[in-house]
Amino acid sequence: MLPADFEPEADTAEVLATCREIAAAPAASLGSYVISMAGAASDVLAVQLLLKEAGVRRPMRVVPLFETLADLDHAGPVIEQLLGLPDYRKRLSGPQEVMIGYSDSAKDAGTTAAAWAQYRAQEALVRICAEQGVELVLFHGRGGTVGRGGGPAHAAILSQPPGSVAGRFRTTEQGEMIRFKFGLPDIAEQNLNLYLSAVLEATLLPPPPPEPGWRKLMDELAADGVAAYRAVVREHPDFVEYFRQATPEQELGRLPLGSRPAKRRQGGIESLRAIPWIFGWTQTRLMLPAWLGWEVALGNAVGRGEGEQLQAMIERWPFFRARIDMLEMVLAKADADIARLYDEQLVSDGLLPLGEHLRDLIVAVRGRCARTYRP
Repeated sequence: MLPADFEPEADTAEVLATCREIAAAPAASLGSYVISMAGAASDVLAVQLLLKEAGVRRPMRVVPLFETLADLDHAGPVIEQLLGLPDYRKRLSGPQEVMIGYSDSAKDAGTTAAAWAQYRAQEALVRICAEQGVELVLFHGRGGTVGRGGGPAHAAILSQPPGSVAGRFRTTEQGEMIRFKFGLPDIAEQNLNLYLSAVLEATLLPPPPPEPGWRKLMDELAADGVAAYRAVVREHPDFVEYFRQATPEQELGRLPLGSRPAKRRQGGIESLRAIPWIFGWTQTRLMLPAWLGWEVALGNAVGRGEGEQLQAMIERWPFFRARIDMLEMVLAKADADIARLYDEQLVSDGLLPLGEHLRDLIVAVRGRCARTYRP
């Protein structure tokens, strides 16, 4: 496919060199080839073609990572299209692995809509793989903080859709969370016990599927949440400048932290990787990525007289209970007074009203979260 005199650009050369390294490496040294920001069946097929061209003759798991809201919504059809290709099925050695993105989906749409999209994507993948007679392994790309899908592992596993934890659960442990959870032998053993017990319970006693009324309300919460989130993060003309003045985002981009650059490319919020996005708001104690959008979603639901329905979802649906528990936890950590002090020192006068508005939203979401528990 590639002529001997082919002179690729730097990015292309790096991809081809990576494929050649994979071909030269022992099979046991590598697991999955994960495709970030996957959105179509061709993303997987292109990687398989390049690996074959580089000389990889052994079967290798090529794992699409669905990260944005739109890509999560299309995860099921993409996998269904792949499994419908005879040549792809022949090369599929073992289970079909799919990675679910938490960090970038939350940055794209807010945690309200992202959490529901992740849940529905898993439901679709479980159904499609069962119909195709293919074993499914879901790989959860969680970070340490709530804005990146983090939280107590036991509750998180038990809140997954029925059938998605079928005796196995793959997840990421990143950065400082590796040290926190596995840095000492006794703590590592305790965390392993938490994972094992939750996987066993979710496999043997899976949670009930959501009732139709819960699905309808969750659709409404997600729609209101993503609209409110994007109205601030994407549509407010001063938001990007306020974020860069109020938080250490610019400084974080120059620090040698993590395994990847702080930015994917030049641009606004959409170009940032999730770590500096979350890190910046955590530094000012505003914790914005973890709660923005919920204030409108819950407020509209309570205003429509759906408080009793919300209470029933908390009591009987582990998925929704885990989301509200994480929301309350992060709101307890948020400190509007500290965020105000950062604004007073760093933010220009013209942007101060936006900071005040965001701090007012914390008060609103705290009140609406309390009414959700006590409608």
